[in-house]
Amino acid sequence: MSALLEVSGLRKSYGDRVVLDDIALSVDAHDVICLIGSSGSGKSTLLRCLNLLEDIDDGMITFEGAEISDPRVDARRIRSRIGMVFQAYNLFPHLSVLDNCTLAPRKVQGVQRADAEARAMSLLEKFGLADHATKHPDRLSGGQQQRAALVRALCTQPTLLLLDEITAALDPELVGEVLEIVRAEAESGMTMVLATHEMSFAREVATSVCFLSEGRILEQGPPAEIFSNPREERTRQFLRRVL
Repeated sequence: MSALLEVSGLRKSYGDRVVLDDIALSVDAHDVICLIGSSGSGKSTLLRCLNLLEDIDDGMITFEGAEISDPRVDARRIRSRIGMVFQAYNLFPHLSVLDNCTLAPRKVQGVQRADAEARAMSLLEKFGLADHATKHPDRLSGGQQQRAALVRALCTQPTLLLLDEITAALDPELVGEVLEIVRAEAESGMTMVLATHEMSFAREVATSVCFLSEGRILEQGPPAEIFSNPREERTRQFLRRVL
């Protein structure tokens, strides 16, 4: 059985600066892949490449058995199957929470408004945001906005969810509430690739951990192996600093 997502030989540069170099990654259904590494190691750029927000210079990305790195691919259609949540929320400020959550299902997937709103309200209720559905994002706390961003991504019923340092902009007391939602989605079987600085969370939830350094996946393996017995000295240095 082929992987849900397969990356081979991926290379990305900005001018003379190489930010991703010969990336290889395989993600099976229900995997939770945690990307760890210092700021600037390429984690966010990799996620943006997977969601076709960045063009790649070389290599191939296949998703659900089809190549999606071909420039002729309908990126909007692919993004309706690959949800992404950003560090800075990126909610539309002029729309209510409910309208933020139903926009993509209605405009991209052709879901009827009533059906889209019913799905969104069910998720907002699940995540404790039903009472805030008619509010605009600036009326919500940071934790509430990030939960709303998660709901928005889930409203398209994605096959794969990408999470880019989603707790990095939150006050410490709000980190736990967002991570609990991610944990619940992982336990429900959602396939995820996430960049995170939350090492204890990665240790508990990930099926596999990738350590990135200078644009390369330097080491990859089960959390127990990466955190307890890393092979690479660079990995050991990073973990000594952050743990």
